[in-house]
Amino acid sequence: MIPQPPALIFLCLAFASAGSSSWLTAQESAAKPREYPFGPDSTRRQDVPQGTVTKHIWKSTVFPKTIREYSVYVPAQYDPKGTAAAALMVFQDGHAYADENGQFRVPAVFDNLIAAGEMPVTIGIFINPGWFAERLDAPQGWRPPQGVGSNRSVEYDSLNGDYARFLETEILPEVGKTHRLTNDPAKRAVCGISSGGICAFTVAWERPDLFRKVLSHVGSFTNIRGGNSYPFLIRKTERKPLRILLQDGANDLDNEHGNWPLGNREMAAALKFSGYEVDFVFGEGGHNGNHGGAILPDSLRWLWRE
Repeated sequence: MIPQPPALIFLCLAFASAGSSSWLTAQESAAKPREYPFGPDSTRRQDVPQGTVTKHIWKSTVFPKTIREYSVYVPAQYDPKGTAAAALMVFQDGHAYADENGQFRVPAVFDNLIAAGEMPVTIGIFINPGWFAERLDAPQGWRPPQGVGSNRSVEYDSLNGDYARFLETEILPEVGKTHRLTNDPAKRAVCGISSGGICAFTVAWERPDLFRKVLSHVGSFTNIRGGNSYPFLIRKTERKPLRILLQDGANDLDNEHGNWPLGNREMAAALKFSGYEVDFVFGEGGHNGNHGGAILPDSLRWLWRE
């Protein structure tokens, strides 16, 4: 388990003993968002071999009429002529995770942890949601340009196997044309933030034969497209062979779709009750990647530990 400061543990226990949702909301609203600093493993080091990141464009058939960017990270230690296939980690909202000046800085973190032997030689795929356009005139970000629709919520918030099928039949075979990716689901991880976080869980929940490691940052386990039902499904479904890390904060969203901290606590409780290998890191952050990015190195160590 990733260690938490005593103050955060006290905060979690206080929430767990709350007698009403109004008390819970009042306590969370009174807290001030905390800014979490990056550690040394999120900083690029000159003495560590640097992987490469290449950008690509994809038009989907699983999600018709959509176009998206995706990027592929290949560590320096990957040997294209060797016999060993690389482990795999897929990120939703890929632009946020691949940005070395952003809140996650995955390429630098991967470089440092792979060089230290704290995670396997892993190829990262950073995928953006589909936009309804014929072409992309600029790099994708959180919002499409005016007049262009986004398929993000349909792809990420829907509780079905469509996104897993998109990965299995489109993206992984395409990347597999030039890189050897492992077929072992225990060496495949999937990650995302917000709606991308619930998407990551849905992929592994629907297809544990494809992915068995999940990392969710401020996941939207709320009633956007029925995601609030997961805690009840988990409790009444035979346990699946998944390893799951959930991160959230006391200052996450509370709106008409639900309460994000409550949704994540219910997920963690259901997973623990059902005997899953789960870690829940609850802090004082808001609906962003600051806390998740700050603890990303430790999250990856926990997720990839053997």
